[in-house]
Amino acid sequence: MSNITSKIEELVTPILQELNLELVDIEYVKEGRDWFLRVYIDTPTGGIDIEQCAQVSEKLSEKLDVEDPIKENYFLEVSSPGAERPLKKDADFLQAVGKYVYIKTYEPVNGAKEFEGTLLSYSPDEGALIEVRVKTRRVKIQIEKEKIALARLAIDFSA
Repeated sequence: MSNITSKIEELVTPILQELNLELVDIEYVKEGRDWFLRVYIDTPTGGIDIEQCAQVSEKLSEKLDVEDPIKENYFLEVSSPGAERPLKKDADFLQAVGKYVYIKTYEPVNGAKEFEGTLLSYSPDEGALIEVRVKTRRVKIQIEKEKIALARLAIDFSA
């Protein structure tokens, strides 16, 4: 799978650069009997419209027809990452500092594996410092980068 996503990244990056858009994520997944190639894009300032998604989809589809890196039949979807945008690269975490996030870890940190709170800081060496609410207190928790299994922006319903 990672070979396919790497190849798709090579194909879509020049298209996105030309349109001043950024790549958020690529998924190649099987759901039921169907395969889906999902390309999530955004603007550097945040917010993408359907016209931009259609433009990228059309240009990428043309390149995929020529290169043909995927042998199975699949559906191509180009879309916004949505409000709960995944945080994968260091740059994603750095842009999310000060925002409400959800982080799931591979192993427990301070007795838990799931955290929701404000991302206070991030560095590739030290990982994420997140402030979470525990009953009526606010607690700061340091999560090493290697322990982060999944991270994304989250919606704070308590605010």
